[in-house]
Amino acid sequence: MARYTGPVCRLCRRERMKLFLKGPKCDTMRCPIERRPYPPGQHGRGRIRETEYLLQLREKQKARRIYGLLEKQFRSVYAEAARQKGITGENLLRMLELRLDNVVFRSMFGSSRNQARQFVRHGHVHVNGKRVTIPSYQVRKGDVVEIRPKSRSMIVIRHNIDTLGRGVPPWLEVEPSAHKAVVRDLPMREHIDVPVREQLIVELYSK
Repeated sequence: MARYTGPVCRLCRRERMKLFLKGPKCDTMRCPIERRPYPPGQHGRGRIRETEYLLQLREKQKARRIYGLLEKQFRSVYAEAARQKGITGENLLRMLELRLDNVVFRSMFGSSRNQARQFVRHGHVHVNGKRVTIPSYQVRKGDVVEIRPKSRSMIVIRHNIDTLGRGVPPWLEVEPSAHKAVVRDLPMREHIDVPVREQLIVELYSK
């Protein structure tokens, strides 16, 4: 599975905002962006010319890094979103939200999307009673996502359920005691709280 393996805190500094890629660490003063809120590298503090292309590129990079996709994967998701009916930008965010690793993260079973992706890859997650090890698996309305019974006693999963204070989106119904989440409906744009202007991504790929 292709994935980014470099220092993720540099990604937040590059986008000049917290992308919450390290879980609870991002809420503390240990987060590097608290001490160095400027892009990494020797030219990080230099003056940057804000062009239309730069704004579009930064929005695309921000969305890609939040959900943990590489460029080829992200472009494939965009192409599928463009083929669907409706607004392409909203279709794109909806498909990203319905990835299995994101659903595990939203259900508070994982402290970050990276950790949730690892749970899926290691076979700790079932969808409708069957083990699924593909993080990009697209869940559908009515699907039941749950932690495998043998994995429910894992300290890290129990700790996440007990301590994480994130809100659960309205399109998910989570039962923490049963280690289960049900996809009640498809996510609407107003229910997706990622700080991304999807229209700029559509404009970038439409060139």
